[in-house]
Amino acid sequence: MREYLLTLCVTAAVTYLLTGPVRKFAIVAGAMPEIRARDVHREPTPRLGGIAMFFGLCAGLLVADHLTNLSQVFETSNEPRALLSGAALIWLMGVLDDKFELGALIKLGGQMIAAGVMILQGLTILWLPIPGVGTVSVTPWQGNLLTVALVVITINAVNFVDGLDGLAAGMVCIAAAAFFLYTYRIWYGYGAEAAAPATLFSAVLMGMCLGFLPHNMHPARIFMGDSGSMLIGLVLAASAVSVTGQLDVEALNVNLGGTRETTHAMLPVFIPLLMPLTIIAIPAADLALAIVRRTWRGQSPFAADRGHLHHRLLEIGHSHSRAVLIMYFWSALIAFGALAYSVNSTSMWIVLGVVFLSVIGLLLLLLPRFTPRAPRWMERFLPPRYRRRGSVAALSPDASTPASAADQAASVRSEDRTPAVSGVSGVNGATAIGARSRLGDRSKAGTR
Repeated sequence: MREYLLTLCVTAAVTYLLTGPVRKFAIVAGAMPEIRARDVHREPTPRLGGIAMFFGLCAGLLVADHLTNLSQVFETSNEPRALLSGAALIWLMGVLDDKFELGALIKLGGQMIAAGVMILQGLTILWLPIPGVGTVSVTPWQGNLLTVALVVITINAVNFVDGLDGLAAGMVCIAAAAFFLYTYRIWYGYGAEAAAPATLFSAVLMGMCLGFLPHNMHPARIFMGDSGSMLIGLVLAASAVSVTGQLDVEALNVNLGGTRETTHAMLPVFIPLLMPLTIIAIPAADLALAIVRRTWRGQSPFAADRGHLHHRLLEIGHSHSRAVLIMYFWSALIAFGALAYSVNSTSMWIVLGVVFLSVIGLLLLLLPRFTPRAPRWMERFLPPRYRRRGSVAALSPDASTPASAADQAASVRSEDRTPAVSGVSGVNGATAIGARSRLGDRSKAGTR
């Protein structure tokens, strides 16, 4: 565990320290696109944050290669090199997109090529663990197609959810933490060495997200861009492919005591093949809804809009920070709920706990629709948003009481609505009238 923590900290430190210089480089390079209709931010913000995240990934893998225990992962498996090759390709394409805005089909092709590069180096699905059946071998073509589909879907799910400050990095960090705990338990708890690469990938992914988050929280100083969102999506997909397609369920039967126990222990790995990735179920659901919504409207599935889940949270009245925290909550509930169920699938308390937290999540989700209103005698002690309309004037004991900020703003707006005189309105209009009258008086005096 200490070596994993060291790898995580090095990855986070390198990512954090490089993000500042990368931000300056993005400004100089002009990677600051204009505000679009679907954007939430109000000022042009530099992209290319994925550059710092990629070098953090390289630093984490380099440190792990020189540690006593983690170096065995590089000696017994080619998966770390396969991940680095695919990550370099998808990162390079993301950098070009952040600068030059590549087309959707070009990015889709690049994602498939990156998945193919990893497949050629051995990071692919070899068999599927089917509940109640056991290990089912797949042909090379079937495994390759499943791997490409899983990588492409995961990358686009993370890319679609990257719409608010700190949202994508935080949600992927939560997913990586849950996946790390699960794969660590499979490796050291049951002696399955095939789970070692996925454990390393999850630790490095957590470091990448944690190092970038301080610069990306609201208000964000820099965006990760497609160079970052597609990169962390690829790393997360590689972790799932590694532990799902490379781990032999039959080899665990000796340690777990039978097929039934193995099925329960491997449950969180079955579901990623179906959804994919229960640990990022929220981004996956957002991706599916976006495709259905855009196709129904006759648009391209890759056409951007403001119909994502985080946009809907803002529309119903949530603030930026609260919308992000709500998305964090649901991601953590699904990810760690699946993790707890894999540890003890017979406990009823886990199910009741998930149901209870789901109710709390729904209440938080609908909070803006149930804004409380306090009694009138308490309104002078509360913020203006909890007061009834017209109660501000009633709170003033006499006419000498200074007007509130809302009253002052209303008076300013009423002044702005003063009829214009010769294209000048409000106070400026009155000044213009006074100036004209003085000029008229002077001309009359000169005539006399």
